[in-house]
Order: sequence, then C-alpha cells, then structure tokens
Amino acid sequence: MMYGPHWGMMGEYGWGGYWPFHMIFWIVIAIAVIACMVWMMRSMAGGQGRYALPRRSAGLDVLEERYARGEIGRDEYLQKKKDIAG
Repeated sequence: MMYGPHWGMMGEYGWGGYWPFHMIFWIVIAIAVIACMVWMMRSMAGGQGRYALPRRSAGLDVLEERYARGEIGRDEYLQKKKDIAG
C-alpha cells in the first residue's frame, strides 16, 4: 500500500482515535431529532395523549367566579362544587 504517512483508511486525517466520540455525537443527534418529532406530534394532537391533564368543567369555573364575586356563600360553594365533581 502506498498511502504515505498521512493517508489510509483510518489514518491521521481520518477518524483516528476519536471515532467513539463521533459515534456518540451522532447517536445523541439522532435521539434529539426523534424527541423533537415526538414532541411536535403530541403538541399537534392537542395534548390528548396518555399524559394529558384532565379538562376542568366549565361549570366549576363559573362557580368559582360566582364565589369570588361574593354572589354565593362558602357553604353553597362547597355543596355545588361537590355536586359538580360527582
């Protein structure tokens, strides 16, 4: 083989002794790309996945507003909240 001192399959100008770092770098990049794709798909789905938080009742929001404005008392608020929650 007549490559000389600086040429060859894995010579000084090739991967050299640093190939494990290059391999790890590309694995990390691949994992990051896959994670971004999963995140984008979940955000496009509106968070309806397995880990989505349950939606609150609109009635509970109205009840809290009425209680905050002083239209209903504490006992009535607690009773209605219990009724809404089921």
